[in-house]
Amino acid sequence: MIVGSATAAGAGSFHLPAALGALWVALWIQVGTNLANDAADFLHGADREGRRGPLRVTAGGLLPPERVWRGAWLAFGLACAAGLYLVWLRGWPLVLVGLGCVAAGMAYTSGPRFGYRGLGELFVFLFFGLVATAGTDFVQTGALRAEAVAAAVPVGLSCTAILVVNNLRDIPTDAAAGKRTLAVRLGAEATRLLYVGCWLVALVWPAALRSMGLVGERFWLPWLSAPLVGHAAVGVWREEEPAALNRSLRETARLHLLYGALWALAHLP
Repeated sequence: MIVGSATAAGAGSFHLPAALGALWVALWIQVGTNLANDAADFLHGADREGRRGPLRVTAGGLLPPERVWRGAWLAFGLACAAGLYLVWLRGWPLVLVGLGCVAAGMAYTSGPRFGYRGLGELFVFLFFGLVATAGTDFVQTGALRAEAVAAAVPVGLSCTAILVVNNLRDIPTDAAAGKRTLAVRLGAEATRLLYVGCWLVALVWPAALRSMGLVGERFWLPWLSAPLVGHAAVGVWREEEPAALNRSLRETARLHLLYGALWALAHLP
């Protein structure tokens, strides 16, 4: 969201109400997706005893799945309510985008269950990278711009890296539950390579965009995160214990925020 607003600002079209509206929509879609995933994983048996990650609401017995589902629908409803303002601002095509995001959030672990079929990483890259970033730019500039789509790619890759390390940690329990994530399909070693690949492309991407004239002279700013990326990659490559991979997961999430902030600064006027 920050990068999308930065690209809009770089084009001289920053619009605070639209930026806040897009942030509100994205926030509640994220909450709804997480809650739906929490309940669905419990019902499908993916969150069983011995799970390696932090406590989850349904599996931990904090709330029954029915109430978690209601919370998911409430979150999606709040996202749609804010989305009405964006539709008023930029037109009815955003209805399709919003409904598509909600449907994808529900389908991640319910219905088609993308997350169970090895498509979770693609889902995250598309919706939390391309759609979120280019969409935030669109609601402010009124155009789907090549600069915004290109800027969204490393955002999606760094976000995907979070899911990659999460699924790496969960390979044994996911495989036992029949959850065929991409990590289960690839195996641990190839999943580690995928993690490294996400970050390598994210770090090389700014130079490629600079060569095409799609980013300004501060294109190098994301490279300031390279030492921390290297540290995280070494940790993911070496560690196998759940506790260590949980640390890598938190580190990757922080890196995603840091990279995004630096990439946003690179696009500001």
